Amino acid sequence: MSTDYDVLVLGGGAAGLSAAGIATNLGAKTAMIERDALGGDCTWTGCVPSKTLLKAAKVAHQARNASQYGLPDQAVDIDFAGVMEHVRETRQEVYEDADAPEIFEDMDIDVVEGDAHFIDAHTVAVEQADTSRQLTGSYIVIATGASPLVPPIDGLDEVDYLTNHTLFELEAQPERLAVVGAGPIGTEMAQAFTRLDTVVTVIDMADRILTNDDPELTAPLRETLEGEGIEYVLDAQVERVSQADGIVTVDAGDGHTVEADALLLATGRAANVDGLNLEAAGVEHTRKGITVSDRCRTSQSHIYAAGDVTGRYQFTHMSNHMAKVAVTNALLKMPSKMDIDHVPWVTYTDPELAHVGAHASDLDADGVSYETYRFPYSKLDRAITEGETTGQIKVHAKSLTGKILGASVLGAHAGELITSFAIAMRNGVTLRNLGDTIHPYPAWGEGTRRVADQWFVQKQSPMVTKALQTLFGYRGPVLKHGPEEII
Repeated sequence: MSTDYDVLVLGGGAAGLSAAGIATNLGAKTAMIERDALGGDCTWTGCVPSKTLLKAAKVAHQARNASQYGLPDQAVDIDFAGVMEHVRETRQEVYEDADAPEIFEDMDIDVVEGDAHFIDAHTVAVEQADTSRQLTGSYIVIATGASPLVPPIDGLDEVDYLTNHTLFELEAQPERLAVVGAGPIGTEMAQAFTRLDTVVTVIDMADRILTNDDPELTAPLRETLEGEGIEYVLDAQVERVSQADGIVTVDAGDGHTVEADALLLATGRAANVDGLNLEAAGVEHTRKGITVSDRCRTSQSHIYAAGDVTGRYQFTHMSNHMAKVAVTNALLKMPSKMDIDHVPWVTYTDPELAHVGAHASDLDADGVSYETYRFPYSKLDRAITEGETTGQIKVHAKSLTGKILGASVLGAHAGELITSFAIAMRNGVTLRNLGDTIHPYPAWGEGTRRVADQWFVQKQSPMVTKALQTLFGYRGPVLKHGPEEII
């Protein structure tokens, strides 16, 4: 059929921007429809503002604790309005440098502003202020993202609550902040506000924080956060909230009542499918999001979906990956699948927490034979020089071959270190290969080699040592290292 465009992209967030950029670079006539500003959650309400706020909070924390570097501790007066203005200026800078419409228009992508919904499987209506137009596409990529999930809490309709979509618009600092949700968003923002002198209480129905991560590493992270002043109310169900005279009261059951000046809901994200009229296009979806195959194809062979709208791996880096998979399958007719085995997870607290691949619980459940190798930050020279010795690198691997099955890192720059393990796992690089690779000293990445060295140490058998002594006449000791011994 004749269509206006080879590719129509619905949504201008991380997945949509990537999909449109890849499509036009492959020679496809492309249009991208966005109802708000390009950049999506990452630029405006997620990654960029949250990490900017975390950095400001870390500077204040380091100034107060400068004595650990041999400098006098400094009292810090927080200019909260100034910090938030810095956050907003930074995201505007990122938008202008990377996401502004003219950048994509210069690539011959038609950027269309408005609300989109399907008329049929190839036709999309775009509603603008006073007009409506219809666009057709041979292929369509749905990348409409997600919004904060607001749970059905009794009394919530009568409370002025915050989500990540409104948090960064604050002008006045709350003296007390209640955070519902101990996942990545809740944990990061709890630390940021605590370091900016807000008293923070975190409430969650789970019995620990960051339930998608290794409990051996989340426990010391929680201790660090509690040491900074965060109070946790865990294994608790929020039953009701109310507000009077500007004070929010959270009833968390079992006698737990939290009073705060502001309430932040960090309870997950819901796919933006309402209003798309997916039924008209024959696109299947559930309450979690649009149903896609591992090739990012929907129930319609010419319609793809990528990013948060699918409800799968709601990370910016996964949105970019899914967009590439979707457009590659659509335009190049080359079979490409999502790499769901090597998805890095990172929570950007201080210290950071990251993982990729399988946890020990996953391997145990599947009956997989493995060994665990560790290296503590307290023995990493770069961590010692910078006074950031909290944490460890933990790797699950095959004992015989050193094949990496999963890795977790708690510590400074964990997000960077986990990348090495993601690359290694995807490309079959073993602990032997990592250990044999020259790493710069004293870089943080040396920790990757040091944990790989533990595999070498454990592989060294006293029997082999004795054989070498017999063969060559060596006279040194026969060392045997225990599984928990760090060399």
